[in-house]
Amino acid sequence: MSERTSGPGSTYEAAGVDIEAGEHAVSLMKDKVARSRRPEVVDDASGFAGLFDASALLRYQRPLLATSTDGVGTKVMIAQRYGKHDTIGIDLVGMVLDDLVVCGAEPLFMTDYIACGKVVPERVAEIVGGVAEGCRLAGAALVGGETAEHPGAMGPDEYDLAGAGTGVVEASALLGPDRVRTGDVVLGLASSGVHSNGYSLVRHVLREASLSLDAVLPELGRPLGEELLEPTRIYSLDCLELTRTLDVHAYAHITGGGVEGNIARSLPGHLDAVLDRSSWTPPPVFQVLAGHGRIAQKDMDRTFNLGVGMAAVVAPESADEAIRLLGARGLDSWVLGEIVPGTGQARYR
Repeated sequence: MSERTSGPGSTYEAAGVDIEAGEHAVSLMKDKVARSRRPEVVDDASGFAGLFDASALLRYQRPLLATSTDGVGTKVMIAQRYGKHDTIGIDLVGMVLDDLVVCGAEPLFMTDYIACGKVVPERVAEIVGGVAEGCRLAGAALVGGETAEHPGAMGPDEYDLAGAGTGVVEASALLGPDRVRTGDVVLGLASSGVHSNGYSLVRHVLREASLSLDAVLPELGRPLGEELLEPTRIYSLDCLELTRTLDVHAYAHITGGGVEGNIARSLPGHLDAVLDRSSWTPPPVFQVLAGHGRIAQKDMDRTFNLGVGMAAVVAPESADEAIRLLGARGLDSWVLGEIVPGTGQARYR
């Protein structure tokens, strides 16, 4: 028979979980989360659930709920190495809620999940503050979330985050491939940089080329770490305004798979999108990655957004006005291509 060891018993704190630190993190983030509040949010005194007043959907004839979930991939590793945590949450919102707007859905609310090796209240508050700011930019509410401490499974400075969002669209206003027509115009909406895709390749380039995140490259004019952590542009409100105002048929969120791969997802099987590569110049960060990493064009095309964060397929008579409207909202856009008979592919000329 084994004998009990003498001395103090095991505790959660001894196992590496600091409950008080978690509670302090919650108190630090409260004001930031409140900035994303929508009038439909209902307080839950227990704090176990986020509540949203569904009577807001009564104004719809046939409301369709849209949902999406995602993370930010290995971009978090850049944030951890560079010690900057206040924008990675914006990236999360862009990845989740901008997927909803592709079908024409208005983002309503979002929840987040952070797993970390050690809860550092100030760091967690910075991360969640970014999520709340992203929700505000998307017009959605951050109604809840979870922070989990995983000592032993993750290092003390490591963390990962993911989230899920819900939106709503009128069934008769649903956007997608069935609305796309021959002669439609494809607009490119500018990205803010690399966004949140392709960072495994980015990190490979950094290792192979021995590039420091503190390096100030002449092409960029600021530290490489700052450039790579430029937050994902959030298109939700811009796209919703475009849809309300003009004849929009489809959107494509340019994430993993690149411009061609994602635009093809928004095409019917009998039409192609013919794109003009000369219609825009990718931001310098992509030239830096391609040059230092000796990355072939085909790999750049299928990995990165190359400066196109969202694409809109609009009726030809709406194209010029769409570009003017987006420009007035501070978003650069241009004619990227056109819709022609084909087999459901997006391709460059």
